[in-house]
Amino acid sequence: MSTILQTDNVSFTYPGDETKAPTLALDGVSLEIERGSFVVVLGHNGSGKSTLAKTLNAVLLPSGGTVYVDGMDTKDESLLLEIRRRIGMVFQNPDNQIVANVVEEDVAFAPENLGVPTEEIRRRVDDALEAVGMTEFTLHAPHLLSGGQKQRIAIAGVLAMLPECIVLDESTAMLDPMGRREVLNVIEGLHREKNITVVLITHHMNEAEHADRVLVMNGGKLAMDGTPREVFSRAEELVALGLAVPDTVALLRGLHDGGVDIPTDAVTVEDCADAIVQAFSPRT
Repeated sequence: MSTILQTDNVSFTYPGDETKAPTLALDGVSLEIERGSFVVVLGHNGSGKSTLAKTLNAVLLPSGGTVYVDGMDTKDESLLLEIRRRIGMVFQNPDNQIVANVVEEDVAFAPENLGVPTEEIRRRVDDALEAVGMTEFTLHAPHLLSGGQKQRIAIAGVLAMLPECIVLDESTAMLDPMGRREVLNVIEGLHREKNITVVLITHHMNEAEHADRVLVMNGGKLAMDGTPREVFSRAEELVALGLAVPDTVALLRGLHDGGVDIPTDAVTVEDCADAIVQAFSPRT
């Protein structure tokens, strides 16, 4: 696989003012994200995960180091439009991304600004709404939709730009469990069916269970990097960083600590269930 995103010793400092000192949010972060991968970035509040997300499509420019999008330096202003087209961003509050009074007009907004021909916009809007399961809401008013539906419209608006990668910055944080599941199903489907690179920033541990790779941020640095099984097997270290483990891992660890001979590295619900069935099945 080729690299679509790369950060090279990236740092970022939020400027201070009369009441507070400057804040170092990223401190020498270097990583590569492969095209077509599904990467989840975890971390407690203030760990730097959302700041990292915003540097990936030049919402923020690094104070030091370099961010490359498909080899393009995000500090090169002449490349900004192409960078934003390739790397779509979905933010925490969908209301902040909805700009029109009709769903199809909202989804069409970005390609219109990119100068896409009218017939092509129509096709892109239809395809994007179908991809997120919102075709029946084409002529609805976005403000009347549920939180999960609004976030799916926001994702459709990004899809209409035909991005190669979608970065979701805490995009499920304001949703109820049903809304979170709706959005996650869409994200996982886009990755699986369209091979779109996904970078999901979240504080919900369970959202990492189907990822290819998990990154853990702490104090502006990259603290862990591995598969979900590798990262969540380091439960004590995660707790020390102010994080938890997915419910599946916590359940298996509880059974193991209670004397059950059972592996503790299953992350998905399916693998967890299989491990429990095998542990309690009669031995032959």
